[in-house]
Amino acid sequence: MQKPRMIIAGALTLLLVAAAFLFLRDGTPSDASAEAGFARDMGTHHGQAVEMSFLVYNRTQDADVRNLAFDIINTQATQRGRFTGWLEQWGLPEVGERPSMAWMAGHAGHGAAPSAGAQSAGAPSPGASEAGMPGMASKEELAKLKSLTGKEAEVLFLQLMIRHHEGGVQMAEALIERSDRDEVVRMAQKIVGGQSGEIKLMTDLLRHRGGRPYPSILTR
Repeated sequence: MQKPRMIIAGALTLLLVAAAFLFLRDGTPSDASAEAGFARDMGTHHGQAVEMSFLVYNRTQDADVRNLAFDIINTQATQRGRFTGWLEQWGLPEVGERPSMAWMAGHAGHGAAPSAGAQSAGAPSPGASEAGMPGMASKEELAKLKSLTGKEAEVLFLQLMIRHHEGGVQMAEALIERSDRDEVVRMAQKIVGGQSGEIKLMTDLLRHRGGRPYPSILTR
């Protein structure tokens, strides 16, 4: 009788260890986690992309730019909904206790300061308006976009959105480095692939309009 009891006890111990492992691996992200920070900050980042896309959509009749803006609005508004849904599922507030972008500290390329190339070229700072969130347009840049129409609005929008997408790629790559939570990593990978493709498209659209992108904020 002793041997079967020992076998049963051993099996139960293994089950408990396995359950604990699964809980720790798949447990709910904490308020200070990279996943929560990514969901909050990328939601804010996407919000500005949607705002800029609405601005240019109403300021040009160019089909290519309007189609691009429409795609950005739909894609990033949908993804924002996913981020909000994750936070609700995890029992976390939309605004955390930690500063914006704290989860990304130490990632190569993070920060609001422009590169030496950007400074020498006289390009605007790559986004200092949201606590160092990379690629964000400043209030002044948004105001200028609102004041323009036609080709001028298209050129500025493309310049701002290329830089904005570069910032989104930085943030998504930083999450991939920090997380093993499947659904969040898959979303980040989708953002890297989708926005990298749109950067190439927007660079071509900008070139056809006689414009040039701002110096890249990507370090790779």
